[in-house]
Amino acid sequence: MSATSTTSRQSGWVTGFAVFGGSMMVVIGIFQVVVGLTAIFEDTFYVLTDNYLFGFDVQTWGWIHLALGVIVAAGGVGVLAGQVWARVLGIVLAAISAVANFLFLPYYPLWSMLIIAADVAVIWALTKYDRNMWADNM
Repeated sequence: MSATSTTSRQSGWVTGFAVFGGSMMVVIGIFQVVVGLTAIFEDTFYVLTDNYLFGFDVQTWGWIHLALGVIVAAGGVGVLAGQVWARVLGIVLAAISAVANFLFLPYYPLWSMLIIAADVAVIWALTKYDRNMWADNM
């Protein structure tokens, strides 16, 4: 196998991970916006369990999820556009999203765990590449 075919095959993985990560960020962002709008306009939909340390007002969580969703989706568009800075931002935003959803667990546990798992997948995808190959392919 020549060095060119190896680099070409590896760069396909780099692109594939970036596309996966960016696409998932857009989807997670849309999900966060929906959760946020639901909490803002229908605050009785979510019910807080008793004795939770991080209990905020449901509408406050709605605004947090709405803002986070818009920012995560915009970061995903940046990743899909091939911007290296967007990958770094995507990793940070996915980590923030995971923490926010961990704190949102008492309101909607199954949904929060699903988004946390998706955030972990995004972090994995955006960190699974060789910086030198990315720079060579740009």
